[in-house]
Amino acid sequence: MRKITYSMMSVLVMSSFGYAGGNEAIPEVIPVVVPPTVNHSGIYAGLGISYMSLRNDLSDEEFTSTGLMLQVGYQINAYLAVEGRYTKNVGDLEYERGKTANPNYNDYPADFTNVGIYLKPMYNIQSFNLYALLGYGQVAMTNIPLGGAGISADRAESGFQWGLGASYDVSESVSVSVDYVRFYDDKGFDFRATTADITSDAWTLAVSYRF
Repeated sequence: MRKITYSMMSVLVMSSFGYAGGNEAIPEVIPVVVPPTVNHSGIYAGLGISYMSLRNDLSDEEFTSTGLMLQVGYQINAYLAVEGRYTKNVGDLEYERGKTANPNYNDYPADFTNVGIYLKPMYNIQSFNLYALLGYGQVAMTNIPLGGAGISADRAESGFQWGLGASYDVSESVSVSVDYVRFYDDKGFDFRATTADITSDAWTLAVSYRF
């Protein structure tokens, strides 16, 4: 009798296991892919191509040039960075005489530079970043020929500079940006053209790398 009882219990236990296995689905294990964490130091650097200009609004004279822009910055947080820039013409300048009797030049032999330090507030929209540049800089034209052999002059102005731009994150470390920066906007330029409105600015396309 005891053997029969044990046998019946064994059958019931095995039946219950079989019933549960036949009606309950085995949970599927889905692997979770964790993206790699990229830790940046906050330091970044970049290289860009600029279209630079300096214009006399009274006479319509204008100097223009293609320039090379170097940038180094430190991103403090997601919304603010500090950035330094140096921009210099590549090759000679182009001079448009405007209303004056001067000749036009496609190869005006002078140097056109700007150096500035900026606060860079920014706003992120997924991979896009909108930003402003607010700071202090100096725009200069140097080695300006004065007519005689070896005779030249330098002109420079320092003051508030500002800009607006947008960038796109190509990857975790690389971004492409385009921006406009106003180098100078005031009366005269280093004691020259004192009654004229002088403006200087640049459009820049750049690639930056975050370290």
